[in-house]
Amino acid sequence: MPSSREVQEQRRRAIREILSEGTPVSQQKDLVQMLQARGIAATQSSVSRDLKEIGAVRFGDQWRLPDWVEGSLFSKVVDYVWSVRHAGPHMTLILTAGGAGAVVARAINESAWEEIVGTVEGASSVLVLTGDAFNQRLLHLRLARCLEARQEYPDQSYFGDGLERE
Repeated sequence: MPSSREVQEQRRRAIREILSEGTPVSQQKDLVQMLQARGIAATQSSVSRDLKEIGAVRFGDQWRLPDWVEGSLFSKVVDYVWSVRHAGPHMTLILTAGGAGAVVARAINESAWEEIVGTVEGASSVLVLTGDAFNQRLLHLRLARCLEARQEYPDQSYFGDGLERE
């Protein structure tokens, strides 16, 4: 009989497969049913923990597994960023597509940018904290470079706060 750890790993592999296949999953209970149909024991609470652990996010009305395998992590989520705003000394607010705040925050955190002290994620936003005004300026320059590199809208300004960019 497999250990609980082995069952957990099997369940997480199956969840990754389901989400990677593009199978629409709008509720955790749907995922529980899909897993049970594969013969894998699952409850809503175990699936909830597994989704968090594997980095799945709810984007709009669907659970998805972000693809951060190639390139910079932030470049994978740049399409979810709508605007960047100065939010006071040492704080920057990044507004995202609905439900994408967690994905963008995770990409920023895993990018390990030196100028960032921490992030606070919301459903459709990320508050990015820096240690001082200099590091905030570095963050804005980095974000500007990443956002302007986006091919579809290279001339669009994402900065809604009037901050100058170099």
